[in-house]
Amino acid sequence: MVVLATKCYVEGDARERALDSLGSLIANDVGELDATWSIDVRDDEFVAVEFDGEDATVADNLLAETWGSVTPEFVEGETYVATLDSWDDESWVLDAGNGERIRIPTEELGLGTGTPSQIRDRFGVVQHTPLQFVAGETPRLADATRDRLYEWTREEGSGRVNVNSATRGEVRATVNRAGHASDIVTVERLGLLEQSIVCPEGTDPPGLLASIGSYLRSELKCVLT
Repeated sequence: MVVLATKCYVEGDARERALDSLGSLIANDVGELDATWSIDVRDDEFVAVEFDGEDATVADNLLAETWGSVTPEFVEGETYVATLDSWDDESWVLDAGNGERIRIPTEELGLGTGTPSQIRDRFGVVQHTPLQFVAGETPRLADATRDRLYEWTREEGSGRVNVNSATRGEVRATVNRAGHASDIVTVERLGLLEQSIVCPEGTDPPGLLASIGSYLRSELKCVLT
């Protein structure tokens, strides 16, 4: 069994849709392998996938590589994936599963000046977004994650709108319903329920956020370029 480093924190029909979406993604990833699978949501909201079949181990490893995985212990200097759980005046706190909270001080975020909350707003990081960190006595945000967040502020186009609590398909449908299909480039998947709407030149990300916000019970944040 592999426990993915992504959460399913919605309930009811929304949870069913999220797990159906994940099932389709797993089928795309491992469909050619000799493996069947079942999906469960743990008490800590991380998603567990259990494979059965000749290629079960291969499937475990493939999903762990794609999503990151919850591990029982950390090795100093190694990189892992955890989700943004909370933030305070001094740090971001990541949920690494199994009750482990990883506190990354402001100076170890490597994302410039400001309070943790201001940095989160500047880079549009919504709660529960999976992030890579480097384990150690003082954990730090991984270079790959820093680079990705900086790239969001420098890429071509007008910016992004980041969303949680919705699948990629739900976000795309919401954008279409709000009449903004022509105002986006694509919707990138950050986690199971965390997405990033990429906006072209000429689209106003705050305006898009305001337009779709009434359709989504989500946290939405803009990234401006």
